Amino acid sequence: MSKTYTIVIKLGSSSLVDEKTKEPKLSIMSLVVETVVKLRRMGHKVIIVSSGGIAVGLKTLNLEKRPKHLAQVQAIAAVGQGRLIGRWDSLFSQFSQRIAQILITRNDIVDWTQYKNAQNTIYELLQMGVVPIVNENDTLSVSEIKFGDNDTLSAITAALCGADYLFLLTDVDCLYTDNPRANPDAKPILIVPDMSQSLNGVNTSGGSGSDVGTGGMMTKLIAAELATNAGVNTIIMRSSEPANIYKVVCYMQTLENKSDNVIDNFEQLQLSELDHLKKNRIPLHTRFTADENQHHLKSREFWMLHGLVSKGAVVIDRGAYAALTRKNKAGLLPAGVIDVEGQFHELECVDLKLGAKLSDGSLDPNTPLTIIGRARCNYTSGELQKIKGLQSDQIESVLGYADSEYVAHRENLAFPPH
Repeated sequence: MSKTYTIVIKLGSSSLVDEKTKEPKLSIMSLVVETVVKLRRMGHKVIIVSSGGIAVGLKTLNLEKRPKHLAQVQAIAAVGQGRLIGRWDSLFSQFSQRIAQILITRNDIVDWTQYKNAQNTIYELLQMGVVPIVNENDTLSVSEIKFGDNDTLSAITAALCGADYLFLLTDVDCLYTDNPRANPDAKPILIVPDMSQSLNGVNTSGGSGSDVGTGGMMTKLIAAELATNAGVNTIIMRSSEPANIYKVVCYMQTLENKSDNVIDNFEQLQLSELDHLKKNRIPLHTRFTADENQHHLKSREFWMLHGLVSKGAVVIDRGAYAALTRKNKAGLLPAGVIDVEGQFHELECVDLKLGAKLSDGSLDPNTPLTIIGRARCNYTSGELQKIKGLQSDQIESVLGYADSEYVAHRENLAFPPH
């Protein structure tokens, strides 16, 4: 019996709404619904991340352009989101498939308990045989709490539910070495086993967003990196033929016991994959593989790195960094803190930066700072300014109290995979 997957499918506004007429692309939506139902009947669990609320609202209210004022955009989203989910419900009901709407902002997952609640809700819906349809709550979102684009939201959703695959649908077949519209010699990039090493020098301008969307190829690469860090294989493919998702999923099932990384040369790997796709009559797509041998972010680590908004920074020295990232990692002690940036409260999320210190313990201004992780500190920025560089047993004499010997406990530290 073939393995079944949890699959997240992300559709942008330009995939669902015509850029010029603002009319819905009902044919595309219908094909998506047919494909999802087909995957469900194979035993797969499917989540859709659907943009389009604002675009649908513009058409409903007979508005030509997206307004600049936030309150107007939010009002348009309130009108459009209901009509959008109504379309999905109408199409899925033709197959007696139940759906559920989930609207979120970063504020909804800023607390670990809320993050777990969102996770549990999606799990329960999938167990009930329901297809969750996720979108950012544009009716309430402001810039400070927005995910930025639904590519990022889809990666967070995929990590949240422990998905096996994330499909990012766009207006090109796959990633290319250059923009295929401008350069006919651009070559397809079909498999990426390591993003940090494989994509140096690649032109990522292809697949830019439309007037009704906000994404582009770069946002999809960012989403792919977020997702693969959490162990989710990510696929970029053309949105105009969503039925191809089914073909690619079946192809992935044939690769379960095969290794993608037996060919070290990147160009040879692309040629080999192209040959496999042609032989199996599989449409072009780009697959970003989550290396099973690499450390994948656990749920709490992913939440801290990508679910929260940083409120400041704590600069640490190399000795502290080594202690925090070893296999049996320690908590962050005040002795390892060189400097504090910004103003933040207790347990708010902050960036961890690696710096160097001078002989007097102060920050070396000539050494560039590097962001190496995130933390939730037991002390405020003002308190940390007073106790930085001190031993833990000196905290009480300086502050008059000592809530913890640690600036941040190890469970409140997160570092991206190396």
